[in-house]
Amino acid sequence: MPLYMDVHNLGESVTLDAVAQAHAADLQHQDAHDVHYLKYWVDESEGRVFCLVDAPTPDAAVTVHREAHGLVPDEIHEVKEGA
Repeated sequence: MPLYMDVHNLGESVTLDAVAQAHAADLQHQDAHDVHYLKYWVDESEGRVFCLVDAPTPDAAVTVHREAHGLVPDEIHEVKEGA
C-alpha cells in the first residue's frame, strides 16, 4: 500500500498531548478504511503536525481523520521510504 505524509497547520495552540489524543482516535477508526497511521511528529513552535500513514488512497487517510476528530490535513503527499 502507498505511504503518505499528511501535514496539519493547526497554529500555536497545538500540543503534543492533544495530538496524542487525536492519534488515539485515529487508531480507533482506521481499520474500517484499511488505513494504518504509523507515526506522527509535532512542531509545537510552528503549530504543525505530520502524520505518516499507510493507506490505499489519500482520501481514505483523510476520511479517518475526519471521522476520528475532524482535523483534516492541509496537505497530503505520497512518500517513499528510504534507507
